[in-house]
Amino acid sequence: MGAVIRLEPDRARALGVRPSVSAIILDRRRGLLLQQRSDGGQWGLPGGSVEIGESVRAATAREVREETGLEVTIRRLVGVYSDPELQVIRYPDGNVWHYVNLCFECVVRAGELQTCSETLALRFVSPRRLPATLLPNHRVRIRDAVARRGAPFIR
Repeated sequence: MGAVIRLEPDRARALGVRPSVSAIILDRRRGLLLQQRSDGGQWGLPGGSVEIGESVRAATAREVREETGLEVTIRRLVGVYSDPELQVIRYPDGNVWHYVNLCFECVVRAGELQTCSETLALRFVSPRRLPATLLPNHRVRIRDAVARRGAPFIR
């Protein structure tokens, strides 16, 4: 596959479990904000690991601000994702982590789109026309978000 982020079938290779967050950000036309990641070149939702001493709310706001330039607040919890089939990830550097991810739908309060060292590009896309290089575990989160179910998904 080359130097891309991919699912790791051998769970024993994971260095540990990491709490993480991801953000569903929709524009007025219901376009979804995607980030092209610099660590593998694939597309995905803005987000990342929760730091020690940080709440998931603060982590979501920080990760979105760092990766997109936008200031957001959380609207709702889309779901909690921990299934090792989709959440044990191998990075191009060889590190493997098992992520427990909380995905939130967020509302933009301020800021302008801007890239950073973690972000090659930012683009609003139709949730029905997702890029082929979208991270597979993010595809599930997006599908759950657009389902608009009242209760969060637990996967």
